Amino acid sequence: MMEDKTAIRLCSLDHLDEYGRIYAAAFSGEPWNDPWKPEDAVIHVKELLESKQAYGLEYVTDGKVAGFILGTSMLFHYGRTFEINDLAVDPAYQKRGIAKKLMEVLLSDLGKQGIVGVHLITAADAFLPEFYERFGFQEEKRVILMGKEL
Repeated sequence: MMEDKTAIRLCSLDHLDEYGRIYAAAFSGEPWNDPWKPEDAVIHVKELLESKQAYGLEYVTDGKVAGFILGTSMLFHYGRTFEINDLAVDPAYQKRGIAKKLMEVLLSDLGKQGIVGVHLITAADAFLPEFYERFGFQEEKRVILMGKEL
């Protein structure tokens, strides 16, 4: 039996097509059910990765990208915070602890970088809030998400 070779490394613009495919597949399924096209997901990830304050990690197994986590930081009066914009795992690799590993390494890295807080937006239903609560995230009480369609 061959041993599985895995690595977590910095996201790369060279892997945009893989990220787009993974993102579209992951977010088109439960619980989001968003009808992402891979080519639109590539643009979405590219825009984030090209930000000067972007930071992301990919999970590679046997030479194939199986998932990634990506976000951006911003300076506030109390310090630099990080917003996790995307955490996506290829549906063929889900339920193997990949998202957990990506989150653990990201949070460790951000702490070493002096980030004072991490934020994210997720679906209020299904299993997602419980997943993030395991890492110490909690529902914000002082702020609300507001939006307006144009």
